[in-house]
Amino acid sequence: MNFYTCFDGQGKVIARCQTHQEIQSLKRMGRPIKEVREMKNEEAVICSLTGSPSDYNMDY
Repeated sequence: MNFYTCFDGQGKVIARCQTHQEIQSLKRMGRPIKEVREMKNEEAVICSLTGSPSDYNMDY
């Protein structure tokens, strides 16, 4: 399972997503996503243990 971190133009974390569809949805909602990075396995484990990556996204 892959997780992605989305950043704005200043390098600030905007959201953490599980699929490219979630990223595209956030872009359509107007979120200023400038960069998307796949999370390392050790970072992704935190998301899977704490719940859905969408838990970090206040817009869902």
